[in-house]
Amino acid sequence: MATMKSVLTGAKNTIEVVAVDRPVPGPRDALVRIRACGICGTDTFFVQSGGTPYNTADGSVVPLPLGHEPAGEVVEVGAEVDGLKAGDRVVVNPQGAPSGIIGCGGELGGMNEYLLIQDAELGRSVARFPDTLPYDVAALNEPMAVARHAVNRSEAKPDETVLVFGAGPIGLGATIWLKLRGVRHVVVADVIPARLETALAVGADAVIDSTRENVIERLTELHGQSANALGQPRPATDVYIDAAGVPAVVNTTVDAAKWGARLVMVAVQKKGAEVDLGGMLRSELTLIASQGYPTEIFEVTAELAEHHERFAKLISHRVPFAEVERAFELALTPGAAEKVVVTFDEG
Repeated sequence: MATMKSVLTGAKNTIEVVAVDRPVPGPRDALVRIRACGICGTDTFFVQSGGTPYNTADGSVVPLPLGHEPAGEVVEVGAEVDGLKAGDRVVVNPQGAPSGIIGCGGELGGMNEYLLIQDAELGRSVARFPDTLPYDVAALNEPMAVARHAVNRSEAKPDETVLVFGAGPIGLGATIWLKLRGVRHVVVADVIPARLETALAVGADAVIDSTRENVIERLTELHGQSANALGQPRPATDVYIDAAGVPAVVNTTVDAAKWGARLVMVAVQKKGAEVDLGGMLRSELTLIASQGYPTEIFEVTAELAEHHERFAKLISHRVPFAEVERAFELALTPGAAEKVVVTFDEG
């Protein structure tokens, strides 16, 4: 049987590249040759954990197939599959596999030479994209769906103002979607100057380096002054998006929020934060959680293709699959990379 290379978690902070049997699609399946796959913070979490973070029956740690941001080319289609053919360029819904979420605890991973699409269905498990969209940018489809859902949850309107905390891929993706939505003024705050430069390059109206600037004072300069329910002065910012996942973001938002402001939390909070509930009350701050992409996974694909040059700016490193260990080293090293996409030989 033909084999392929697959990337699994190894010992803590390492990966293993192993040879496994190449999947053979059944009558309802499709086989995709992977051309690019992004590395996400979830991947690095699994690598740092050395495998599954969930307890197994005997207490052992189970290696996990990695990669949930794949894009590739259909090479084989089962007889009962409609709407797909060999040669189609597709992005994948990681949550569409019946055997579990691809690259997030399920049986399959996208950081392989080939990926089996179980019960393949166009519009549910995969979506086609045009050849004008490069594979490496197409691999951003999944994280950009996460960012799009956060923006949808914010319900930001064209006449409103927004502050995005965190200029990583999700924060920058949210910035792009906000501007494409027509939101009149979007500010991005981060602690890394290079990230702020990228934020401006993808369309942010202004940036705040929170290591050097007072966020609340700068927001007041940019968005004007409003007040909370007690009449205390606050920036006139309507929406805050937490794409950083640190307690300081929540605390700063509570301190800054005007009456009726909204905070969308899309980043994973690795450490809990003590929240000033009285401060939330004084501003009637609405906290909105944003998880995944209930409907957005393929809603973003056409716009990703249309604006691919802007989205391409989010990729800091493109690393060939032959050097996948180096790709994960970059992703695991704080400050070494923003978005790493692993590319596969197109031959």
